[in-house]
Amino acid sequence: MKEVAILLVIILILNGCSSTNTNAAAAAATASGSWQAEMSGGAGDASGLSFITAFSADASGNMTITNFQFLTQGPCFVSGESETGKLIVTTNSNNVVTGTLTFTINSGTPTGNVLTLNGTETGTTITGTWQLTGSNDCTSAGTFTMTQS
Repeated sequence: MKEVAILLVIILILNGCSSTNTNAAAAAATASGSWQAEMSGGAGDASGLSFITAFSADASGNMTITNFQFLTQGPCFVSGESETGKLIVTTNSNNVVTGTLTFTINSGTPTGNVLTLNGTETGTTITGTWQLTGSNDCTSAGTFTMTQS
């Protein structure tokens, strides 16, 4: 009887693990797609930034960014940006995607400017804070909202 109880516990644990992975994979697929970001706050050249992006995410949170374009960029990001990100999501009991985002944009020209967004996703909206570091005119911080389209 003891062996049956142990086997039952192992099966329940394994089933719990697989449903979590399936849940994360489904949430990542739902969160993948096109997004538009608007940043508030900041000062001077490091204010009024906005961009559109498209990406896919996997169950581990790894993002493949397939499109990125600044809508407003100013002199902090002229050309040649590179982007990386991590999106760790799941679905809550109401089937709403929730999780965390880290998204980083490195400037190409001029070099040395880095824009980092840290946010929380709820459904088709991600809100959080951004920080731009680099040259004197390209250092600031504020809040952002990303909306999935």
